[in-house]
Amino acid sequence: MTDVRFYHLQKWPLEVALPQLLERVLAGGFRAVVLAGSETRVEALNGLLWTYREESFLPHGSKADGNAAAQPVWLTAEDENPNDANVLVLTDGAESARIAAYARCCEMFDGRDDDAVASARARWTTYKEAGHELTYWQQTPQGGWEKKE
Repeated sequence: MTDVRFYHLQKWPLEVALPQLLERVLAGGFRAVVLAGSETRVEALNGLLWTYREESFLPHGSKADGNAAAQPVWLTAEDENPNDANVLVLTDGAESARIAAYARCCEMFDGRDDDAVASARARWTTYKEAGHELTYWQQTPQGGWEKKE
């Protein structure tokens, strides 16, 4: 079963937390698909990953860039895996019918949005009923992540 990790964003917005998560994914030798809620959001994230930190960048691409197979991180608004990723990152409440095809799925949701929290809870129940391994991570005041029971 897939290791599904819920990341409850309370301190930082997605634009701060996502690059950090993707750095860890790549450092672990994984490839990722980031599924966003719209093409507009994909392009915003595409620009962000080139500029989020002055001293580094994350190798990535989207449909606008092409050559999906060569991209360690693929940004998309479609439920696809053209770069043979083993990690799926869901943002903006996006959902995938392909969770079981990945080793890990990271659900990132805005803890300040009641609808996003309710949707995340519903997805937690669905994943649990499907037999996936679930963990819940909450942001700490210092800016890190703490695994909660």
